[in-house]
Amino acid sequence: MLLTLRNTALIEEFDYNFIKHALHRYKNPRVKTNDLLKKGEIIRVKKGLYVFGPKLAWEPFSKETLANLIYGPSYISLEYALSFYGLIPERVETVTSVTNKRKKLFNTPVGIFSYRYIKSSIYPYGITIYEVDKHHLILIATKEKALADILYFSDKISDEIQMEKYLFDDLRLNRNELIDFNLKKVKKLAGLYRHNVSIFSNLLRSMK
Repeated sequence: MLLTLRNTALIEEFDYNFIKHALHRYKNPRVKTNDLLKKGEIIRVKKGLYVFGPKLAWEPFSKETLANLIYGPSYISLEYALSFYGLIPERVETVTSVTNKRKKLFNTPVGIFSYRYIKSSIYPYGITIYEVDKHHLILIATKEKALADILYFSDKISDEIQMEKYLFDDLRLNRNELIDFNLKKVKKLAGLYRHNVSIFSNLLRSMK
């Protein structure tokens, strides 16, 4: 049973439909699934979503893939995305995402996954498909949108001086990386998000 399940899976993350298919010869796959869970051979991330336990895992599971699967529609953004792109020095443990549904927080056996709500009118712009490896394609904000999302949830910033302080003192963004932001993309986001993002767009233009 274990070999069938493990050898059939190309990746570490899988759902209950995959288990049913892999264990189709068994009369009651759900009983077998519960047995695997009790033994720690597989780990339930949330209902219907699993990863292999330490004994069966071939490689680390993808937190980013799980974030996309746990709650959707959603895309990875905010602090986790900035860390993913190497824009901030800190390693971010909670996988932060954005959704156009209700905000949610999932505290799972494999990590914490948070989802913040933004309006559907600005949700779809600036999402990209990132190839982590040949088996993992994830939905994640571009670096420009990830920062726009953070500014969307931040307190109102009144001028470029306050914006610089927030970006470089509070977020500790890499200044050289920031200068490489695509100004055209930032301007488009500023037209959608307004307020803080508009101030950032003006600051970025002056830095170029």
